[in-house]
Amino acid sequence: MTPVHDDPSDRRLTPEARKVILASTVGTMFEWYDFFLYGSLAGVLARKYFAALDPSSSFVFALLAFAAGFIVRPIGALIFGRLGDVVGRKYAFMVTIIIMGLSTFLAGLLPDASTIGILAPIALIALRLLQGLAIGGEYGGAVTFVAEYAPRRSRGGYTAWLQTTATLGLLLSLIVIAGVRGALGSTAFNAWGWRIPFLGSLILLALSMWFRLQLTESPVFTRVKAAGRLSSAPLREAFVRNRGNSARVLVAFFGLVAGQAVVWYAGQIYALFFLTRVLKVPPLDAELFVGASLLLGIPFFWVSGAFADRFGRKRVILNGLALAALSYFPLFHALTAAANPALAKALVSAPVRLIAPARECSFQFDPLDTKTFTTSCDIAKRLLAEAAIDYTTTSGRGPARIVVGDRVLPVFEGGDLTPAELAARKSALGAELARAAHAAGYPARADPNAIDAPLVIAILFALVLLVAIVYGPLAAALAELFPTRLRCTSLSLPYHLGNGWFGGLLPTIAFALVAQNGNIYYGLWYAVIVAAVTFVIGMNFLPETAGSDLNADG
Repeated sequence: MTPVHDDPSDRRLTPEARKVILASTVGTMFEWYDFFLYGSLAGVLARKYFAALDPSSSFVFALLAFAAGFIVRPIGALIFGRLGDVVGRKYAFMVTIIIMGLSTFLAGLLPDASTIGILAPIALIALRLLQGLAIGGEYGGAVTFVAEYAPRRSRGGYTAWLQTTATLGLLLSLIVIAGVRGALGSTAFNAWGWRIPFLGSLILLALSMWFRLQLTESPVFTRVKAAGRLSSAPLREAFVRNRGNSARVLVAFFGLVAGQAVVWYAGQIYALFFLTRVLKVPPLDAELFVGASLLLGIPFFWVSGAFADRFGRKRVILNGLALAALSYFPLFHALTAAANPALAKALVSAPVRLIAPARECSFQFDPLDTKTFTTSCDIAKRLLAEAAIDYTTTSGRGPARIVVGDRVLPVFEGGDLTPAELAARKSALGAELARAAHAAGYPARADPNAIDAPLVIAILFALVLLVAIVYGPLAAALAELFPTRLRCTSLSLPYHLGNGWFGGLLPTIAFALVAQNGNIYYGLWYAVIVAAVTFVIGMNFLPETAGSDLNADG
């Protein structure tokens, strides 16, 4: 698509376009709220639905249940992207929001494992898969809809409203969870109050449906349909027959979305995970810190989109990727010092060693849950990672042993134990490790009086600012890459492959990397490397599309 000369009308927002942006933004925000409840409540869900597993494995399994929704997002992108290009943009995202709202509501009614046993986690993951299909269709339809209504010379700024929806949805989920937890208290919230945020999605579904029923179909799509130029097989044409379009899909994936995905999830989801699971900050405090940083950061999504209208999509997004790759390690080290200074001190003053036969140590990433980690080395690595203890590994004979200060903790072999025996032995060893670590200066939890709250929020805001720089112009960049007849299908797949797989699996991959290496920051390498590779590919192959006419190829 070819950039065109400037015209004042190219920046003017019509009343209908204003209504489209508002309705799409509100509806998509509610859909992201539903989707992120799982991540925000991963700890509670682990206890309720995976209680038969040991605490470490149950949390990883809950993270994988969270990731299940991401893994199927590309399938939803294909199904509903095709629907959007054949039937209409509006119809596609009406269907997706119904699926999302109902599956979230049903999750709030689902009995836990103590009531229906193994059916509970199976049903939970099934509902999560439905959510993944729905969100896979939502974004492509909404982005295409808004982009085709927005003025072309201000498209970055106006589509950036839609780009705030994921962050607003995450913020809304944190506000609701924190409000319910604060009103009920932790005991009641953990017992039954956690269901309230899920059940409340029914109200949000009704509001979203009302908003979207007021909209008319995209004028760009309507013109192409009236001219008889819609694609009868958008999947085949987008990814197989049209080689130029296939190449643009690859560039969008490797040179744009993959890096954006890890920046988004590292700066918001992983930051919350790091605060609560690694730095041991109380959940309510962590949610308030992240919520405050999101509130501060949201306006910069619009600023970033407007900058991309002036300076180009490519320049703004790639600069954000470079800044993220360079700053993540300093920012997360600073976060540790601000949120849990006792832990930061212990990491330096009380190094821990793991002595184990190298052949017994495996990489503990298992998204299909097909492996059982029962060697003494693997058991030790998992416990140390859960306790957020830095350690170095030394090769040695016999069963593994953990050296904490002057304490030596022998680790058992679990291959011949039943699941119940394995869980009990892990729990006992975990308690012994906690006592030894505490004696060496490792805190069991962050001291609320020692947390530098303003500095924590400032660091989290810096992470959100990186998200805004990269994500704000993304919708416009993706919409402008592809022709009208294939736009919904073409942009949906790379977006959801990148965000569903590269981004959605980030917490699980990062945890596995930490468990493997022994350094609590080692998981950041995943985000840094992906962001850097995307920067290089984007710099060389991503075209500049700012100001393109979306009707030009109609």
